Amino acid sequence: MSSDATYESSRAPEPVGAFPHAKRVGNLLFLSGIGPRVRGSKEIPGVTLDAAGNIVSYDIETQCRAVFENVRLVLEDAGASWGDIVDVTVFLTDMKMDFPIYNRIYPEYFAGAGKPNPTRTTVEVGALPTPIAIELKVIATVASA
Repeated sequence: MSSDATYESSRAPEPVGAFPHAKRVGNLLFLSGIGPRVRGSKEIPGVTLDAAGNIVSYDIETQCRAVFENVRLVLEDAGASWGDIVDVTVFLTDMKMDFPIYNRIYPEYFAGAGKPNPTRTTVEVGALPTPIAIELKVIATVASA
């Protein structure tokens, strides 16, 4: 395995642009923004869209769990694991409404004994490239090649 390589997961949703799911540089693995979409479809777990593609309603807890699963798939397909996560940047489209729910779910996956306990930054954004309410940007460590 090269110490400088890009990775495409065959299980996570396809990137929405011309970029890889992840790029390894030395012993660090940088994941592109990962959302809650489903591979091979336009489906977004927990999101109801109208005929024009606008968000009618969404369930942030369902989206959080889907994002976390997609991150896990990319990590594994790039040779890392959940426990290798060292930093998480979270993008939310509605901090006031969604942060309390996200913050309640977060420790189940990230914080405490036996979990990665990464550093974390959470920011609100006006929109994301697809009709989603959360996206994660993750950095993980990987074993030497």
